[in-house]
Amino acid sequence: MPHIIVKLYPGKSERQKHALAQAVTDAAMGALNYGEESVSVGIEDVEPWDWTEQVYKPDIIGKPETIYKKPGYDPR
Repeated sequence: MPHIIVKLYPGKSERQKHALAQAVTDAAMGALNYGEESVSVGIEDVEPWDWTEQVYKPDIIGKPETIYKKPGYDPR
């Protein structure tokens, strides 16, 4: 642990996703003092038309206590 899930719009290349996963891993290791073997990163593509129902409402609006960096948009 930790397991970090990143949700984003489709269209990023595998190379970009691997680079993001490594950057997130490095950030978690630095901030939390974990070794690389303790960190896992998942990346989920979510279509733009599904974003509000699949991400914004359940993860951002529905769990405000878990949001440490709020988005600067409101798609509702």
